[in-house]
Amino acid sequence: MSAPIVEAKLEVKQASKEVKDSENVAEKYSVMTVSKNSEMNMGDLSPVVSAVPTHKPVKKQIQFVDDKQEFSRFPTKAGRRSLSRSISQSSTDSYSSDSSDDETSPRDKTQVNSKGSSDFCVKNIKQAEFGRREIEIAEQDMSALISLRKRAQSEKPLAGAKIVGCTHITAQTAVLIETLAALGAQCRWTACNIYSTQNEVAAALSETGVAVFAWKGESEDDFWWCIDRCVNTEGWQPNMILDDGGDLTHWMYKKYPNVFKKIRGIVEESVTGVHRLYQLSKAGKLCVPAMNVNDSVTKQKFDNLYCCRESILDGLKRTTDVMFGGKQVVVCGYGEVGKGCCAALKALGAIVYVTEIDPICALQACMDGFRVVKLNEVIRQVDVIITCTGNKNVVTRDQLDRMKNGSIVCNMGHSNTEIDVASLRTPELTWERVRSQVDHVIWPDGKRVILLAEGRLLNLSCSTVPTFVLSITATTQALALIELYNAPEGRYKQDVYLLPKKMDEYVASLHLATFDAHLTELTDEQAKYLGLNKNGPFKPNYYRY
Repeated sequence: MSAPIVEAKLEVKQASKEVKDSENVAEKYSVMTVSKNSEMNMGDLSPVVSAVPTHKPVKKQIQFVDDKQEFSRFPTKAGRRSLSRSISQSSTDSYSSDSSDDETSPRDKTQVNSKGSSDFCVKNIKQAEFGRREIEIAEQDMSALISLRKRAQSEKPLAGAKIVGCTHITAQTAVLIETLAALGAQCRWTACNIYSTQNEVAAALSETGVAVFAWKGESEDDFWWCIDRCVNTEGWQPNMILDDGGDLTHWMYKKYPNVFKKIRGIVEESVTGVHRLYQLSKAGKLCVPAMNVNDSVTKQKFDNLYCCRESILDGLKRTTDVMFGGKQVVVCGYGEVGKGCCAALKALGAIVYVTEIDPICALQACMDGFRVVKLNEVIRQVDVIITCTGNKNVVTRDQLDRMKNGSIVCNMGHSNTEIDVASLRTPELTWERVRSQVDHVIWPDGKRVILLAEGRLLNLSCSTVPTFVLSITATTQALALIELYNAPEGRYKQDVYLLPKKMDEYVASLHLATFDAHLTELTDEQAKYLGLNKNGPFKPNYYRY
């Protein structure tokens, strides 16, 4: 027998052995893989792989013990543990939240910046360089605010202003804070949300000399301690407040009434904070003028609508990886935030329902193609509930009890009162943290509801928001502070005011250059016909955009 033929037979024999070995390995891992998956997702389903001779190509079939067994069985405890481990690392865990293994509370650490100052409390001052890069990136898309900074920097319209602020501490807010400083103000800052602080940005601000007291993941006690440290400091007394939610204003009013009386003006951004201000005013207890930025056109129509239209999807995708096509979603509230959320979800193929108390907003929802329902009518079938009303107990424990397994609950309003989260902290329910700001609340029967950010503001707690739209809000806030601080005595009384229409139009005009937009100018004849000044304002105060 010739050598080539012998070699060929040996190769065929070796190949047959390899095929047999590979089939055995494949059969082994096929069974192991299916068994592992069945433990996690299919309860007691027992896959059986039929044994076949290795020399025949036979299709392997998976048989189930009970073909009628439901696939919606809840995972076993072991399966839940495996699931938790498998998704514990998330893309939402940013440098700011998990860059350091040091679990020591910032309150227990002594940190000093490069200037030798320790008048701040942040997670890690060493993150300042990284935070500075974040701020520089944000500046690129906040050209209008930077333009305002350059125009007014030489005049220093805020010289002598001592501003204490309580807002989300992000790269975009940092651009606002540094703009206020460039215009002559001294600033001390804290966070309005325990989850929204970008630690690296807080460090960068502290490095430049801004007294920042905030870090991501504060406790409730930390939250009020930080506010107090901003207000109660030796040799420094605030004369202006920039608030988002009213917590800072409320704290000063209750704990430091003498300091509060000397405030020259309050600028409030959120619906919750504005509601508190109107309550104080109605009771005759508001002793300083306040500017309602939340209801300005440039806040309502841009930040509330366009910002939420984009950031709702960002927050949900980062935390849950959910696919929206075909999902049933309830949006509670059809104000500007609700409109933005509904438009985004509808565009991705979700079936969107709306709940409303206001017949006008309800009619708008109907005309936009959404079905207006009561939450109880659809609570058992929906996949996602999003609250954006500014109210309390919009989603109650009874409704959470009736939600189906795997449902997602989140809030897009400022306050954490919309979802009755407190009622879920009971012995019979198990909380399981599976990702940053993602908790599975597990009922005794194994049902789980996915709660995001513990019911706090989703987009700023779990993701980010578009920089450009925050430039619009930040510019509005800066102008409101300048107006209140420089207003002659008597112009503003102890009440809540809306931003002048002319100021809204000015903020909008600053941002048009980004789009290379060119406004049409009225002729003298046209201006006379409409009874307008050629330079504005172009709409009366009662006009609804």
